[in-house]
Amino acid sequence: MAKQIDNFKIVAKNSKAHFNYEILDKYEAGIVLCGPEVKSIRNGKVSLLESFIGPMSDSPHLYLFNANIAKYNEATYNNHEPKRPRILLLHNNQKVKLINAIQKKGMTIVPLTMYFNNKGLLKLSIALAKGKNLVDKRNTIKQRDWQREKARLLKRY
Repeated sequence: MAKQIDNFKIVAKNSKAHFNYEILDKYEAGIVLCGPEVKSIRNGKVSLLESFIGPMSDSPHLYLFNANIAKYNEATYNNHEPKRPRILLLHNNQKVKLINAIQKKGMTIVPLTMYFNNKGLLKLSIALAKGKNLVDKRNTIKQRDWQREKARLLKRY
């Protein structure tokens, strides 16, 4: 379900983001949602694993694509589509900075976590990231295995 950290209730986490990408900058964005989507997210029925962020043609906004928010069972006829694009709410200077950055080769915007802040508003932590190549991923696996082994050794003594 949801995890409580520092007055933030985390409802979804993109666990593969730190493995597949090198995180350069982090931002906090709001999301434009309809009522049944918020109810479904509060129930923990959301996935960010295959989602990505980018601009849509002829629009000044950034969108969250492929985020799977399950349909809310108790909603009426006006239920939402699970994978529809959702507008992100950012300051204009942040939007311009992100759009200019992703035009460089290898740069992308990745969603990291979706959470409710201490005021009860839904926020999305996004990051400007650069894709890792195979060598970097192997190095990440090697570091993670070494940390596990080190923890095992220290636990024994």
